[in-house]
Amino acid sequence: MPQKNDMQATIAWAQRVVDSTLPLAAAFRRQTVVLQPQAAQDLRALLEATQALVERIADPSGDARHDMMNLIGAIRGYGEMLQEEGSELHTAVATALPALLHASVMPNSSAESAPSTYQNISHSALEPANRQSASEPGVILAVDDMPENRDLVSRLLGKSGHTVLTAESGEEALELLNTMAVDVVLLDLMMPGIGGAAVLQRLKDNERLRATPVVMISGRQDMDQIIACIQAGADDYLLKPFNPVLLQARIAAGIERKRWHDREDQYREQLERRERFIRRTFGRYLSDDIVDEILESPEGLELGGDLREVTIMMSDIRGFTTFSEHLPPQQVVTLLNRYLGRMTDIILSYQGTIDEFLGDAVLAVFGAPRRRDNDAERAVRCAIEMQQAMDAINAANLADGLPTLEMAIALNTGTVVAGNIGSERRSKYGFVGHAMNVTSRIEDITAPNEILAAQSTIDAIGVQCQVGDRRAVSVRGINETIAVYSIEGIDS
Repeated sequence: MPQKNDMQATIAWAQRVVDSTLPLAAAFRRQTVVLQPQAAQDLRALLEATQALVERIADPSGDARHDMMNLIGAIRGYGEMLQEEGSELHTAVATALPALLHASVMPNSSAESAPSTYQNISHSALEPANRQSASEPGVILAVDDMPENRDLVSRLLGKSGHTVLTAESGEEALELLNTMAVDVVLLDLMMPGIGGAAVLQRLKDNERLRATPVVMISGRQDMDQIIACIQAGADDYLLKPFNPVLLQARIAAGIERKRWHDREDQYREQLERRERFIRRTFGRYLSDDIVDEILESPEGLELGGDLREVTIMMSDIRGFTTFSEHLPPQQVVTLLNRYLGRMTDIILSYQGTIDEFLGDAVLAVFGAPRRRDNDAERAVRCAIEMQQAMDAINAANLADGLPTLEMAIALNTGTVVAGNIGSERRSKYGFVGHAMNVTSRIEDITAPNEILAAQSTIDAIGVQCQVGDRRAVSVRGINETIAVYSIEGIDS
């Protein structure tokens, strides 16, 4: 029986509200009331909502209780806006409004229909001066299946400078949100079709929309549903009939949250854009691994180093000095850029660290700053692909009337000191040690179009490698002989 009693109490309440509007309706019909255009529009909307309430009282089928409470809220809202006109109101209207506003206060009929939150607000809080939004204006989407509620919200928020979009269904709201930027959504909980809870869930599942604040509006004090919506991501809620002060406060808080989120997104985007710029800029001078180490840990900029076992690669164009002496500077630059550009791409694709360009020579290291189990193998495969790429480079050179090039590559595996070398004002990530010198000496004796690898590199490769005959060579500055092999291929 509680539901029946609640319905009877709601009908009785609705009838009292209708009765309280009769003096206003009579004055309006007799045209004895002259109002300013805005006040006249509010009075007309109030009376239209009253007529809709009368029709619902006569036909209490379906969800009539919900509809009646919505209409009463609209009537109260228009009455409060009329009251704000103050001295501009005709005496007949001003005299009738207090009774109407009193009648529209929800009676204590049951727990479910207990007074809504607005009744606990002091009367002073309802003064027009306090109704202004504390935040900057925003774009508000009001979603409600009842036109009276949409119009009322539009009027209330429009007075504070907000742009108000409206939708009469969850489907229409979702379409609008997909095409327009919105700061806050006022979402009615109970609607035909896609209800408020379902719309809320879709918003929170959408990466682009999930940060948009949502204020749920309900004509029922169904705490279970309200709690479920808050848990699903709703930022706040209002009960119908809602108080304009609370509405403005919720909207202001929602806009502020949206502004903070937008500023965070902008800041994050700026940081990401700056990091991309840094990576692009430093990537022209340092390997990706070194850039990552610098950006990811402050320690990456500190001077110092540690011992690393690495595979060192040194390549050189044979006879380039002679070319450069007989070619115009622009052609020299074209040759170098074409060659170094392709070599750089290949080395980086094998996770090699380019230490530096020495004119036409390239010094690269595999195994620092990040060590991998197959450093030596990747170095060999990289060297083979570099030699293979020379055919395409030379074809392009011939097409441009430039000389063809021959490259020699030396490989050596050993221990080096790897780290930041230099001073506090200028430093570089580099490598020093005996193994570097050995590699340079091997490169000196490497023939054009040859890949010459030290025994240490052959031993470090984890797969079968096709090599030429073993050679024991003596190199300048190194006392002991060095075993080297010409690399001819490597197993896939």
